[in-house]
Amino acid sequence: MTETIPDLMRHAANTYGAREFLRFPTATATDADVSPTTLTFEEADERSDRMAGALLDKGVRPGDRVAIMMDNVPGWPLSWLAVLKAGAITVPVNVRYRAADLEHVLRDSGAVATITTGEHAPHIPGAVHLLDALQDGTPRPLPRLAPDDVANFQYTSGTTGFPKACMLTHDYWLRTARIAADQVGLRDDDVFMIAQAYSYMDPQWVTLLCLMGGVPLVVLPRFSASGFWASARREGATLTYVLGTMPLLLHKQPPGPHDRDNRMRAVLCSGIQPDLHATFEERWGAPWRELYGSTESGPDLVSPLDATDTVGTGSLGVAPPGKEVVLDDETGEILVRGVPMMKGYWNHPEATAEAFRGGWYHTGDRGERDEQGHLRHVGRIKDMVRRGGENISCAEVERVLAEHPAVLSAALVPVPDELWGEVPKAFIQLRPGHPATEDTAMSVAGHARSRLARFKVPAYVEFVEEFALTPSARIEKRHLLRPGRDQRAAPAIQIPQTGKEQR
Repeated sequence: MTETIPDLMRHAANTYGAREFLRFPTATATDADVSPTTLTFEEADERSDRMAGALLDKGVRPGDRVAIMMDNVPGWPLSWLAVLKAGAITVPVNVRYRAADLEHVLRDSGAVATITTGEHAPHIPGAVHLLDALQDGTPRPLPRLAPDDVANFQYTSGTTGFPKACMLTHDYWLRTARIAADQVGLRDDDVFMIAQAYSYMDPQWVTLLCLMGGVPLVVLPRFSASGFWASARREGATLTYVLGTMPLLLHKQPPGPHDRDNRMRAVLCSGIQPDLHATFEERWGAPWRELYGSTESGPDLVSPLDATDTVGTGSLGVAPPGKEVVLDDETGEILVRGVPMMKGYWNHPEATAEAFRGGWYHTGDRGERDEQGHLRHVGRIKDMVRRGGENISCAEVERVLAEHPAVLSAALVPVPDELWGEVPKAFIQLRPGHPATEDTAMSVAGHARSRLARFKVPAYVEFVEEFALTPSARIEKRHLLRPGRDQRAAPAIQIPQTGKEQR
């Protein structure tokens, strides 16, 4: 009976044994001679057993939180499995996090240690366990787990404040993977390819999906629009999942004679652009199907592979077994209940109660039904910026901006962007004596860049004399986003984006 993630790993090792499980290509599209790192199901089980023993020897106990901060390397899923086998709770950490982000996640979660590699260790406060030091542990009896035990503190940006940890159980993860496996009709000859960072939700549930079906998971080092489909051809991928700005970045690549030269039989995507949906399918020769959900609630709506009538309609699909999805009569907000579902927000009982008021999880998304009864996404209620596949908490960025000596008060808002969907713009009220100049804007942005992940740094800065306030003395952001105004035009100051963007 596979009621927990370690149960599933053990079952897969016993059932699929020497079959390939994990494949980490190191080759680029033009360097096919470099062999990928691969692990079989039984190798992954044995290595994660030894790592779990090493963690227990280092004092990790059931219920402890252990952070993982590393790139897309085999050590990430092995560490995840090891932490869970030790009875502990995983805290995934984005490798792009710096001081403010990192300190908050580690302090809020109460992580007893962080598993990482040498390149990231210097950035991490507190106890650090280097991945290499865990490889030679001795397998030992492991604690028994229950389906309702928490497996992850998965941090997600909420409507206000700092990122909150969603408490996700073993049952949550297994149900999420099973829904996706059923959606694509998982087959023995499938190969799933993923390009997101392992600290995000998607590679984790895809790992479990592959454990369920005994099929290989190909984990790319990072997303590359120019190399994605070449990788799919080289690896023989039949399934993949993309989201955020990835589809548009792929679409912007020049069409080529090999676009349809692939084994892909399904592309799952969250937020397919309706007017490009049919174009995507025609260009790459595979159906694209919507998978709508959130960290809090897992998959809420899915589009079956045979739902060809929904192509280009913006339909989010139908609720899978175990889920109910409705629209709030007054606001049009999408409400969800059922399983899978998080246990709540760690350390935030009030936010948990607010999110589940009336017995429904309030997604913060607005929806509407079309003439056929299909549910479509039409906007968000949450106070955050959705940049590509990243959720940016406005309050988190505002707090960091306010630390700058020139800033009296700050408000972050989303600005439409052709590539990323949305980018963050900061409205700033300066302290007396500080000039509203480009140099000041660049100084504020530089401060943010030193404290936050790059994708959270404002793309535009605009100075204001004062803010309109609500009766509760909060900045009334609706006055900042006047209809018909180009928020990117002067007096807004554009902030140069340094370095290569992955998403």
